[in-house]
Amino acid sequence: MHAAAKIEDIGLCNARGDQEAEFLALVDSQRAELHSHCYRMLGSFHDADDALQDTLFRAWRALPRFRGHSSLRTWLYRIATNVCLDAIARRPQRVLPIDYGPPSSAESSEGDGRMPAGVWIEPYPDEALGIADGAADPQARYERREALELAFIAALQHLPPRQRAALILRDVLGFTAREVAATLDTTEPAINGALRRARSAIGDRLPDGSQQATLRGLGDRRLRAIVERFVDSFERGDVSAILALLTDDATFSMPPYPQWCQGPEAIAESWLMPSGPAGSLRYTRTSANGQPALGTYRIQGPTGVYVPIALDVLTLRGELIANVTAFREPATFARFDLPLWLGDPPCGAAEQTTRG
Repeated sequence: MHAAAKIEDIGLCNARGDQEAEFLALVDSQRAELHSHCYRMLGSFHDADDALQDTLFRAWRALPRFRGHSSLRTWLYRIATNVCLDAIARRPQRVLPIDYGPPSSAESSEGDGRMPAGVWIEPYPDEALGIADGAADPQARYERREALELAFIAALQHLPPRQRAALILRDVLGFTAREVAATLDTTEPAINGALRRARSAIGDRLPDGSQQATLRGLGDRRLRAIVERFVDSFERGDVSAILALLTDDATFSMPPYPQWCQGPEAIAESWLMPSGPAGSLRYTRTSANGQPALGTYRIQGPTGVYVPIALDVLTLRGELIANVTAFREPATFARFDLPLWLGDPPCGAAEQTTRG
C-alpha cells in the first residue's frame, strides 16, 4: 500500500489494534507534515521535535477514544496544535534579530551580547519538509514551502497563539473554518474574526514577493550562478565583490547575537566580512526554509582543517541578496547533514561528507 494512502485506506479497526507498530505505521505518512506544522507554530526545529513526540504519545494514549467523527488527519492536527499551544504558553516568543531591536549603530566585538538559544527562530532543513511543492488543498492561501520561509515564520511568531494556529490550519493546511473551530474549541464566527485579524497583521510584516516566486523567476541556472559568485567572493576575501551582490537596504544578522546591521556600508564593517588571508573560508551549499543556504567553515590554525562557524541563509530580491541570516550555532550542521569539518580530518578519521 502506498504510504500516502495509509491514513485513508487502513480501517479504523486496525487503527485500534493492540500493537504500537500498527499505530506508528498508520501515522507515518503524516509525520513529516506534522513536524513542519509544529515548526510553524513554534519557530524551532528542536521544539518541533519535542512537540511531535508529545503529539504521537498523546495520540497513542487517546486512540481507544477515537470514534472516527473526523478524519484521522484532522484528529492528529488537533492534538499537535494543542500540544504547540501548551508549549507556547511555557516559553518566550522566538524572533530574528531584526525583530529584537534596532540596527546596530556601531560594530560590536564578536561574543558581546550573546543571547540564550531559546530566544531565536531556528532554520529548517529542506530535506525535512516531506511535502510536495504547492498547496495540498485549494482552500489554502499559501504554498507549503512559501509558508516555511524565514520571513513567514518570523511573522507568524508575532501573532497571538490562537490566531497563529487558525491562520496555519486554514491558510496553509487548507482545513475548513468548521474544522479549525473544532480544533480550537470555538465557533466558526470566532475563527473567521481571528483569521481577518491574523491575515491583516501578517500581511503588514511580509515582503511584497515570496522567495518561492523569486527563485522560480531566477531559475536554477541563474540562482546557482548568484550563489557561486557569493561563495567565490568570500573565499577570495573580496569585500568589494561581496558588497556588489547586496541590495542597497540589505540586512545582516547572526543569531544568537542580537546585533544586526543594514546597508552595504554598515555590512562592510560587520562580522559578515571575511577576515584573515584569502582561503580562510570554505562553503558547502544546502537549503533552508525553502531558501538557498551555505554551511560556512573557517580554517582552524595550522591544522588545515576547516570547522563550522555558521549556517548562512540567503534571501534574494531579483539577482541581489537582500538579507543574510547567519545562524552561529555549529550544532545546526548535524541537523542539515553537513560535514563536521572540511579538509584533512582530525585524528585520522575519514572525512565526512553530506548525504545525497
